[in-house]
Amino acid sequence: MSNNAAIVEISQTASQFRSSIVLQAENKYIDVKSILGLFTTLLGGQSYELHVHGPDAEEAKKAMANVFAKHNLNITVISE
Repeated sequence: MSNNAAIVEISQTASQFRSSIVLQAENKYIDVKSILGLFTTLLGGQSYELHVHGPDAEEAKKAMANVFAKHNLNITVISE
């Protein structure tokens, strides 16, 4: 599996939702709807935190958790 496929699918999935979806990798915050931001961030194999805020946050959290798991990316969805 290429990381490119994961990045495109993550971004496309995020774009289906109105909620703000932000990936935190160490001290960087990236808008998951930005393919460029994902390219520069998903290079390391570290763990990530996902922050979701908005009117469809619950659905967005489920969809994002599924797509990250599908590509074997270690993600923690933060419930706030």
